Amino acid sequence: MIITSKAQLQTYKQACQLSTQILNQLRLALKPGIYPIKINKLADQLCQKHNLAPAFKGVKHKNKVYRYATCISINDTVVHGVPSSTRKIKVGDIVKVDFGIIYQGFYTDHCFTVAINQLTPQAKKLITTTQKAVQSAIPQAITGNTAGDLGHTMQTIAQAAGFDVLKQYTGHSLGKTLHEPPTIPAHGKPHAGETLKKGLVLCLEAQLVTGSDKVVIDQDGWSVRMADGGNTAMFEYMVVVQDKKPIILTPTLDWPIVV
Repeated sequence: MIITSKAQLQTYKQACQLSTQILNQLRLALKPGIYPIKINKLADQLCQKHNLAPAFKGVKHKNKVYRYATCISINDTVVHGVPSSTRKIKVGDIVKVDFGIIYQGFYTDHCFTVAINQLTPQAKKLITTTQKAVQSAIPQAITGNTAGDLGHTMQTIAQAAGFDVLKQYTGHSLGKTLHEPPTIPAHGKPHAGETLKKGLVLCLEAQLVTGSDKVVIDQDGWSVRMADGGNTAMFEYMVVVQDKKPIILTPTLDWPIVV
């Protein structure tokens, strides 16, 4: 989507403020012993309270329909984790919560990662590096730069810290639908890929992995798990491309990385 008016921009800012407020409430509800499905139920309740539609519910892929408001991915589950009703969240888990809404026809999409109660040195490095990688790409979301410029930044930061980026899943544009072109991989070469246009709404994301980037899909048809069982982290921010400095639509995900 290309934002062409101040009214559109204001509406999108309102949408993102609402969705990140809800996301923060989900973060605060994460506790040892809680089932992820309870977090998903809270997301549904908060959407109903604000008269919003969850962005993920109803997404179709290979004849499957996603039935949840959130994706909650734990440890080696990297993306699209179906909220479990059988596996409780435990102390030391690395939890990624991905969530978005539909507000006045505009879609949002955000993700954060936290550790539950305790943070090992490796988990701290993984989570903070993932956040740094995505945040460092944000200033490059300006007119004339390319998807490769952003991806190269994320990949360089990840690999310098001893991690790798997942290449099968990417950032993207969004607007009137959840996923729109262009794609914004968390890897790439400078000056390569799609050229960014002013007003383009982007969802910048990276999934960092501790070992191989090979994945397997669980029997639920959605949850993406690392083939080697390694831990993962993910952050996702929304911005609007501008000539000199992007507009950051995600108000903040700079929350403590331990809950």
